[in-house]
Order: sequence, then structure tokens, then C-alpha cells
Amino acid sequence: MAGTFVIYADKPAVACELISFSISAGKKACVVTFDAGTARRFARSGAGKVLVLEGENRLLENYARALAGVVAQEGAEAFVAGSTVRGRELAARVAGYLDWPLISDVSSVRYEDGAFITERLMYGGAVVRKEKAPVPAVLTIPGGKFEPPAEGEEEAEIVTLDLQPDTRISLVERSPLDKRGVDLSAAEKIVCAGMGFAKKEDLALAGELAQVLGAEIGCSRGVAEERKWLPADAYIGISGATVKPRLYLSLGVSGQVQHVVGIRDSKLIVAVDINENAPIFRAADYGIVGDLYEVVPLLIRALQSA
Repeated sequence: MAGTFVIYADKPAVACELISFSISAGKKACVVTFDAGTARRFARSGAGKVLVLEGENRLLENYARALAGVVAQEGAEAFVAGSTVRGRELAARVAGYLDWPLISDVSSVRYEDGAFITERLMYGGAVVRKEKAPVPAVLTIPGGKFEPPAEGEEEAEIVTLDLQPDTRISLVERSPLDKRGVDLSAAEKIVCAGMGFAKKEDLALAGELAQVLGAEIGCSRGVAEERKWLPADAYIGISGATVKPRLYLSLGVSGQVQHVVGIRDSKLIVAVDINENAPIFRAADYGIVGDLYEVVPLLIRALQSA
């Protein structure tokens, strides 16, 4: 196996997916983590090497220069980060320090003949941009693009490094986000509520259907951001959660391209909408044209008696 990809993601599950990407490209995965507790998981999940980075600074981004030095020292062909807020920030800084090209938020990527062939969604998902970037390069990849490897008995080398931070920026205050929902990106079944619901109280209908199915509740952008009926982390779409459940069932979701981008990897898409010309039906495997206030109770009763 020739060459190395250095990997970082603040979500361990995404880091494991990026290990799979490295292996599929025929490269050694060198995973860097600031959490010693996850190091052994990575060491058993196909990584060739795990670097535990230590430091007392509370801002992870302040280690970007030192991390760029680690990437160079490893002789890496790429730095690959998960497309989270922190991952994108860190990737941009590492790319700047290394003077490497950065391709962010790719929707698909493959390694071929010493270059990355990527696709990215532009203009709210209306256009797919294809790019070719020779190594070395920096990539950010969202979760859900690769299957994580199974943990084995063999463990990779774990090395602890003490890094010196850049102290020009300091953390003044930390305000935790109020996250009331689950991680929809990991959900097996999702019921998504759209603007077809007339009142907030009517979302109980979607909740009852989700309970019968053993599903999680998500929503379209308008429900979360315009009406404020559900928290922002329940919003599914290009600027919200990207999901790939076994079953995605939408209720009163029109299915604009910004939303469909977030559900396109679902195994089975079922849509209920009163408008037979709703765009969601072009993305759905099964569609029911009808009033959700009539259809959903029928679905609940049918599932309860099944």
C-alpha cells in the first residue's frame, strides 16, 4: 500500500468512514484525534497509524499550523477531514499553511491515477460541478458517503504527540447549543414533516406515525427555520442534515432540490403530498397523492394491524 492520507473528523463514525475511503484508494490511513478515548477504536478499524494530539489550548483550530506540520512530516498525499463546522475550519487552515488546493463538501469522490475526481453541488443543488485535483490536496467529505470498516482484533500503532498551539486567538466564552433531537444522519427510519401541516399541533400526527414505524422525526427547512415548529437540527436538506435511512417517509414536503439533495442516498423514499405535480414524487420510489390528514391516519391503522 503506497502513500498516506491523514484523516481527521470530530465525529468518530465519520472518521471511520474516511478510513474506508483511504483503504479503497489503496492508501494508508493515518488518523489524527484529540480524543485519546477514540484512538483504540480507530486502531482497530483499519487505520495504519493513529496520532493522539495533545495540548492545553481550548481552541482546536489553534493547532492547525502544528497539524499541517504533522501532515507534512507523515509525507501525506492528502489531508481528509469530515465536513462539519470544525472540520471545514481546520481543513481550510491546514490547506493554507501547506499551500495545497482545497475541495470542500464533496458529494462524491474517487482516487484515480494520482488525482481526486470529485463532484460538488452548486447553486443550491441545481448544478453538479466535477473537478480533478492532483495530489497533494485537502478534502472535506460529509458523513454517509462510505461504509465504515468493521472493528477487528489487530491494532495499529498509536502515537501521542504534544503540539504547540497558535495563541493569537483566545476563547472568551462558550455557549452550548440546545440540541433536542437525535442525530438524523444515523437514523434507520425517518418521518419528515413538511409545510403541508397546517398547525404545529398537527405534527403529533407525524409523531404517531413515527412511533408506529420506530422512526425518528425530521422536517423540511420551512418547518424549522420559518415556522420554528421543530429545532434546527431536525431540518433535512443541503444546508441541514444529510440522511441515508433505510426508509424515508415524507409528509407534505414539496421536495425542492435543496431538500432532495439531503435525502438522495435513502434506500427507500415514500412521499405523501396533495399536489400530484410536487417535485418530491420525482425522487420517490413510492408516492401517494392525497391529503396527509386523510392518508396518515389510514397508514397508522394499517401498520398497527399488520
